[in-house]
Amino acid sequence: MALLNLNFESEYLAGNTEVTVILPDKTGNKSPADFYGSGKKYPVLWLLHGTWGDHSDWLRRTRIELYAYERDVIVVMPSALNSNYANWPAFSLGYRMYDYLFEELMPLVHNWLPASDRREDNYVAGLSMGGMGACVYAFGRPEKFSGAAVLSYAPVNFDTLGETMPDLMERMSGSFANYGGREGFMDSVENTWARAAEKAKTGELPPLYVACGEEDKLFPLYLEFKAYAEKIGLAATFESAPGYRHEWRFWDQYIEKAMDFFGLAKQRSEGIF
Repeated sequence: MALLNLNFESEYLAGNTEVTVILPDKTGNKSPADFYGSGKKYPVLWLLHGTWGDHSDWLRRTRIELYAYERDVIVVMPSALNSNYANWPAFSLGYRMYDYLFEELMPLVHNWLPASDRREDNYVAGLSMGGMGACVYAFGRPEKFSGAAVLSYAPVNFDTLGETMPDLMERMSGSFANYGGREGFMDSVENTWARAAEKAKTGELPPLYVACGEEDKLFPLYLEFKAYAEKIGLAATFESAPGYRHEWRFWDQYIEKAMDFFGLAKQRSEGIF
């Protein structure tokens, strides 16, 4: 695979930002002119990192390049600080991560690279905070994605979070302040628990895959959302694995399962990689 590292000035993030992109590269049976001039457009996986991570995490800690190679898919891995993939207009000169994906990064990728802009060819996935981001993006703009995978995270019921996970509730205090208080937050794209009920009624949400390790500290959230999804009639596929915590061994296995869930079939053998 070809590896592209982008460093550019972002209008929506008010400064330079980095993105790592995995691209299908030329096979031996084609000339450069034929391959690069074919006009072929590839499916795209928008892959999101967790808290304290950046654009390099998935590449350094998993076999994502191999999985992309086998499936002939572009993988786009942006940096998002600890933004929860939401807009933070009061941070520095403004940091609008939610708008950035749709209004800046998607146009860049879809127009500069051999990437398909069709809904049926675009998927979003992430781990932990990136799982939150996958929910925020897929629930907020379901017309953009054909599938979403949420690893080691789940939409959260903020009415009960203070009782079930007070430490996580404390972390969310900054997010509440970002929207001018709890009421503003509950009305925002970050409240995916509420958005889930709305999308269950309309049926517009893309196929949703949710997976979590059973020793993960966030496993109670997974179980609560699984029961909630059944209650509101939200179609989703849930998988859990015993013995796994909040760890890369789990995410490496389950991002491959997520790609299978999306229908990104293997087209090449690992032996040629």
